[in-house]
Amino acid sequence: MDFSFSDDLYNFPKFGAAAFLLLSYARFASSRLRPGLLRLFSLLPVLSLFPFLPFLFSTIILRVISAFYLNWLALFKLLLLSFDLPPLSPSLPLLSFLAFSSLPIKAKNPKDPPTHFSLLSLATKAALVSVIFSIYRYKQQLSSYIVFSLYCLHLYIALDLVFFTTAWSVGWLIRTELEPQFNKPYLSSSLRDFWGRRWNLMVSDILRPTVYHPIRNRYGPMAGVIATFAMSGLMHEFLFCYITLDKPTGEVTLFFLLHGVCTALEGWWVRHKNWWVPAVSVRLVLTLGFVAGTGYWLFFPPILRNHTDDIVVAECLALIGFGSLW
Repeated sequence: MDFSFSDDLYNFPKFGAAAFLLLSYARFASSRLRPGLLRLFSLLPVLSLFPFLPFLFSTIILRVISAFYLNWLALFKLLLLSFDLPPLSPSLPLLSFLAFSSLPIKAKNPKDPPTHFSLLSLATKAALVSVIFSIYRYKQQLSSYIVFSLYCLHLYIALDLVFFTTAWSVGWLIRTELEPQFNKPYLSSSLRDFWGRRWNLMVSDILRPTVYHPIRNRYGPMAGVIATFAMSGLMHEFLFCYITLDKPTGEVTLFFLLHGVCTALEGWWVRHKNWWVPAVSVRLVLTLGFVAGTGYWLFFPPILRNHTDDIVVAECLALIGFGSLW
């Protein structure tokens, strides 16, 4: 397969310039209009153009990352900005506004203890990615369960490395300490622990004020949890369209709906303090097993069905080769 990373590199300034202009306009319009529907209407042109920008990239890797940054993070943050809700504010310096609006970063609370990034952990994850990429060359000889396990490990480490690199570089640039976006999800002892406190925390921080709190205040916590996971499912379904370039199948939405119902039931069970709860080690195995099992059933099939996973693997291997030329 031939991948035009050179073409994507050529299109990257176009993508950056378009995102810069749209987000700069959003900051300017928000600074001139009071919070509310009028500010929201002024931002609609920006929100309506976001979905088209990722198509400047021909490779799946860059297309889905840019779609996640703009069509999920930036979109939801600008919706909150419309009603003067954090994390954005038109009073932020332009560079900070651009960074906080479009990237998976969050300023650390000064009252929280400082975050210590481990170079050993970073080097270990980079080495694991290298090993996984090497094993991919023999993918056709491996069982589907081993390949699936590699995909899960690849997904976690790749996201963690991308988000860490983003936070470290942007934090250094704007001189702000930023929160980590992953917190050892392999130690999760419950679904609430996995989704709420350990996995992709930027998404949790965005969905709480936009979906969970309004629904919870009106219909109760269980409805808030299920609605939040339903929204997450719809957004993942949207992002999968950038991966497969095909119509949604509903499987990813069902995956998150199932997790939403189970998370809500888990919370309901835990609130009964006298009811039996398994040991932590048992809960850890059950949690990771449930996430992996349902992922194998519902999350990965839309990618596997059209062999899109083979394209992503080939892109990863080609990216290494492309990087070695520089």
